[in-house]
Amino acid sequence: MIINHPLLGPRDAQEFTYLGDASLLDRPDWQVPDAAQAFHDYLYLRDNPAGDHRELWFHEQGDRSWLVVTRNTLTHEILNVELARDVAKARRAAQ
Repeated sequence: MIINHPLLGPRDAQEFTYLGDASLLDRPDWQVPDAAQAFHDYLYLRDNPAGDHRELWFHEQGDRSWLVVTRNTLTHEILNVELARDVAKARRAAQ
């Protein structure tokens, strides 16, 4: 599988480490009253979608950047690749 890195161009997926669902970028607020339940859900509850899914990938054997890869879990087709920092900044700006 080839991941088209936004800065470095096409790279083999073996250079990367898969972390999981990109929703991990949405860390709960530790100061809310139900923080314990929110962190439990954040750490342990995961969806297992069939189809398009946003995932976190770490470029371990390269520039050590974090990417959000939108991939179809049925076909493994990569639909979009973004720097995780850009996704996080966009989410903060939208709040």
